[in-house]
Amino acid sequence: MTKFIISRISEKYGNDTLKKRESLGSASSITGIICNILLSLAKFTVGTIAASVSITADALNNLSDAVTSIVTLTGTKLSNKPVDKEHPFGHGRIEYISGLAVSFFIFLMGFELAKSSVQKIINPEEISFSVIYIVILAGAICTKLWMAYFYNQVYKVTDNLSIKAVRQDSLNDCIATGATIVALLISHFTGFNRADGIIGLIVSIVIFYQGIETVKELIGPLLGQAPSKELVESIKNIVLSKNEIVGIHDLIVHDYGPGRIIASVHAEVPANCDIVEIHEIIDSVEKEIASKLKIAICIHMDPIVIDDEHINNLKSQASRIIKGYNEKFSFHDFRVVNGKENINLVFDLVIPHDKSLKNSTIINDLERLFKAEDERLNLVLTIEHSYVEE
Repeated sequence: MTKFIISRISEKYGNDTLKKRESLGSASSITGIICNILLSLAKFTVGTIAASVSITADALNNLSDAVTSIVTLTGTKLSNKPVDKEHPFGHGRIEYISGLAVSFFIFLMGFELAKSSVQKIINPEEISFSVIYIVILAGAICTKLWMAYFYNQVYKVTDNLSIKAVRQDSLNDCIATGATIVALLISHFTGFNRADGIIGLIVSIVIFYQGIETVKELIGPLLGQAPSKELVESIKNIVLSKNEIVGIHDLIVHDYGPGRIIASVHAEVPANCDIVEIHEIIDSVEKEIASKLKIAICIHMDPIVIDDEHINNLKSQASRIIKGYNEKFSFHDFRVVNGKENINLVFDLVIPHDKSLKNSTIINDLERLFKAEDERLNLVLTIEHSYVEE
């Protein structure tokens, strides 16, 4: 069933990635609405008859899951709205916001379950037992496991973080329902009715933890997190595949939602090259990245001297000193300004995001190391941080 639904939608939209994502997201959300309403009705009936707070809470959770599926469906639709003058980069980040809304319902579920569980621990009640209850709850677990699998397959195709959040919510439901079955069995065979509340409280803690992890994953893109190493390497490999481009730096990637990524990078090229030829090569690289990675990128041309022995020797010396000081440091835009008595080395120094590294200390240390090798060397450097994860 899962493969059939995904393959049919994928075949229908072919290479139209955004339409495919929207359709798959909608299909998964509608499936979630239907399944969760049916599960809620079944569990609420069983919970009322059995007088079990765990089962009743589980039923309410399934009802809230139906609401989260509606939120996901709405987010999927809104995130695919076309660009307008107020939002020239589209509405893709709505997908992350809808994912955060799902996280809110996860926290709400955890809170309500914790509250009712504490009440059950303080005032335990006898729980009626029937094999039919176990069968219905086991069926609910199987349904939720299938839903989690379905969401996971859709997530693999779409990379939709809202769907990933709903998948985690389904897995949480499996844990909660499984714990409910355990509580029923313990209460029935031992007469220890507080087991219902104790197990419910443990499950609520697990749900809170999963909610926190989900929020952390969703908040990153909204705050502007660094791109993945895989994406950075893909961009680097395409840019550096051209022999005329000898290096890159200052790669910046802006994520405006899935399929809406904008980037910029500085490409180092020989200073004596034909500017028209290099411009054509850079244009071709931008088009290749747009075609293969679906990224709109702007490449800035940075001319550097590569055939001057004096400059190359000084650059090698600088590299040795800087890497000896801290192997995580790098530099770019290296220039040499020769004077009668001094040699100014001008460059940008890239250092890690580390609060223990003070700019003034780094500059003083490097100036001392360079002076130790040649008193004529003066540093004119600018310290910066990388915009990607190195």
